[in-house]
Amino acid sequence: MRFHCESLSIPTSAPIQIIDVTDRVRDVLKAHPVGNGHLILTSSHTTAFVALNERETMLQQDMLDFLSRVAPPGAGYGHDRDPVDGRPNAHSHLIGLFMNASEIIPIADGELLLGGWQSIFFIELDGPRDQRLLRIQIAGES
Repeated sequence: MRFHCESLSIPTSAPIQIIDVTDRVRDVLKAHPVGNGHLILTSSHTTAFVALNERETMLQQDMLDFLSRVAPPGAGYGHDRDPVDGRPNAHSHLIGLFMNASEIIPIADGELLLGGWQSIFFIELDGPRDQRLLRIQIAGES
């Protein structure tokens, strides 16, 4: 059994941003190949998440619009009155209730078993940020 762990550094440039990291994750798997196993992606943040979904320009805009409407900033949230890190970001935490901090993707014959329309997205809800981390763990047989 082989194991590998590393982190991808992801800078973000918008308050809410959907970043396709599929190719970067595949590159990590190519550098640390396993034949059969799984890959675990984990966001190290409470306001940034990982998701599998379709990569299509209009759909991604629909996603951004939807997330912006779910919990709009500045709606009088208690957390914003005295935020721990000085960022009035209660809306980001509330939107995050509907998202996953991690995803598990099977690996077969050295390839990620993603559906035909699936891409891997890192979703920023409290940007911009100079650096966010997406942790990758690979486990499997050679």
